[in-house]
Amino acid sequence: MKRTFRLWRTRLFFLLAVVGPGFITANVDNDAGGIYTYSFAGARFGYNLLWTIIPMALALSVMQEMSARMGAVTGKGLSDLIREEFGFRLTFFMMIALVLTNFANVVAEFAGVASSLELFGVSKYYSVPIAAIVVWLVVVKGDYKTVEKIFLFASFLYIMYIIAAFFSDPSWKMAADGLVRPPTLETLKRREYIYLTIGIIGATIAPWQQFYLQSSVVEKTAHTRHQFVAARIDAVFGAVFSCIIAGFIMVVCAATLNRHGLTEITSAADAAAALRPLAGDYAYLLFALGLFNASLFAASVLPLSTAYTVCEGLGFESGVDKRFRDAPVFYWLYTALILAGGGVVLLPSFPLLRMMVLSQVLNGILLPFVLIFMLLLVNNKALMGKHVNSRFYNIIALTTTVIMIVLSGVLLWMGFAS
Repeated sequence: MKRTFRLWRTRLFFLLAVVGPGFITANVDNDAGGIYTYSFAGARFGYNLLWTIIPMALALSVMQEMSARMGAVTGKGLSDLIREEFGFRLTFFMMIALVLTNFANVVAEFAGVASSLELFGVSKYYSVPIAAIVVWLVVVKGDYKTVEKIFLFASFLYIMYIIAAFFSDPSWKMAADGLVRPPTLETLKRREYIYLTIGIIGATIAPWQQFYLQSSVVEKTAHTRHQFVAARIDAVFGAVFSCIIAGFIMVVCAATLNRHGLTEITSAADAAAALRPLAGDYAYLLFALGLFNASLFAASVLPLSTAYTVCEGLGFESGVDKRFRDAPVFYWLYTALILAGGGVVLLPSFPLLRMMVLSQVLNGILLPFVLIFMLLLVNNKALMGKHVNSRFYNIIALTTTVIMIVLSGVLLWMGFAS
């Protein structure tokens, strides 16, 4: 018994030792928009969309592992590799699209900060400027190790949603059934169900994730890039953990909102507010604080991801270990995105919902190109050597890529058609 305990303890310590960029990147995707999507799915359809967690975890694990492997083996970021292999012009246009997409996402994250703290009576005119200053100071004044520790702490705070699920008194039997039972043909005829299904799975992989993860792996393992096993474990573990959190968010809202017929919510903050009379103060506080943590966390990482990607793609110095004067474009771009994103949220009548929709449209347009480039690069023997995808892994990766492209296309078509 003691030997078994020591074995599991050793494995746990090893896992905690390797978590880093992959764990952070996967969890950032559970941002304000993601939490709203999962909350709405639980409120609208109860436990019936939990089955999406399994393909979602597979898709995210495959893509994150590929990004981590490329970063560890080549020692270069994704945008850097795209520029070298496919030319500056193509990279430049991709950078423009990525900046526009990420800016829309940054605005949505600061909107999440504002709405989560408004639940506690804090005006957005206080919360947003303070949040902007905090996320700026964390990156500009910290080094890589300090920033990573802060981000890892924020990632583990998502456990609040697991605790909130237990306070919500769900039907675990129905949740388990929803996890493994595929939808019926009658259910699949419902347009809203299809739209939500595509939204959940399609939102799993965002273009910025692949760029940020690979850049972070390069910065963290620049001197030991051939020892990439830890980076791959970190990427897969982060993907699975992130999807588990998404499932528990659905469970919370299925057990409370759906059970009491509250199937219409317009934001993640609405879901948190509705929990209070149904599941008590503890569930409400955990859900609301989880939303604040997710929004503040993503508001830090998304501008950082953009700065990494643009500077690598266009040949400028980048990295949080560098001083401001050594990487001015990197830090000024990070600063500009935070100032502009936070400033937009403070405008009295800015159409935030339209901005969130626009960001998803841009994500859908850019994602297929990013996934295709990743597959071409990861199978390039001149770059990857013996670490190219195996045939079996290529089948999984290519299938995932095709599915993500089809889902993004359908989501775009449905969005324009509605």
